Amino acid sequence: MEGMPLSMGGLRTLPWYVVCSQVLGVACVVITGVWLGHYRGGYAWDGSAQEFNVHPLCMVLGLVFLYGDAVLVYRVFRNETKRSVKILHALLHMMALIIGIVGLVAAFDFHSSAKIPHMYSLHSWCGMLTFVLFFLQWLLGLGFFLFPWASAQLRSWYLPLHVFFGLLLLAMSVGSCLLGITEKLLFNIMSTYSKFVAEGVLANILGLLLVCFGVVVGYVVTKEDFRRPPNPEEEALSVHFKTLSEGEIPSSP
Repeated sequence: MEGMPLSMGGLRTLPWYVVCSQVLGVACVVITGVWLGHYRGGYAWDGSAQEFNVHPLCMVLGLVFLYGDAVLVYRVFRNETKRSVKILHALLHMMALIIGIVGLVAAFDFHSSAKIPHMYSLHSWCGMLTFVLFFLQWLLGLGFFLFPWASAQLRSWYLPLHVFFGLLLLAMSVGSCLLGITEKLLFNIMSTYSKFVAEGVLANILGLLLVCFGVVVGYVVTKEDFRRPPNPEEEALSVHFKTLSEGEIPSSP
């Protein structure tokens, strides 16, 4: 519209992208649940193949959907206090971490019960690397931003790395899921997979939806028009804290 700043026009599309991401994320979780519940015998916690089904469901729910939502909170909650958004960001990460741990335990417990070697596949290597880096990212985020012990300069230096690795880890989570989906299909329906059986098609659709979810979240986070606007009061407090912590005399307003 004429006379409207470009950033304002772009910002009007943000809710649509957020809704799209949530529809895609929920669809991923639901399709994962239907796939494993209907075609793979459901869920259990007894060392059987049904216990292993808990693993992919937890990873899609925790390390993709909830993690993606944690990445989005700074774009969605634009006018709330930064402290509140930080706490929500950390809590969503913690929920994703706990659910991810449940998924890992399910996979290792099943492998132990079935006498299957651990950590031999590319999927397991990529998945474990993603989880370890995710845990480190969460700890560093707590230390640098939620309970800041570091200086303002150190936080300023680490922030771009935190954002970069946040998006990288989302991409790694989606990639690990794609490897896991392919591995599970080849283990279970290798002889019929090439015949476009319903289970294979459903799992392929799940993979495409996971990619779409990651792309939409990445776009929202990296688009400059969607960046959270600076809060003058918070910026003033931040500058005041910085000058006091560094032993400088705050400048006059």
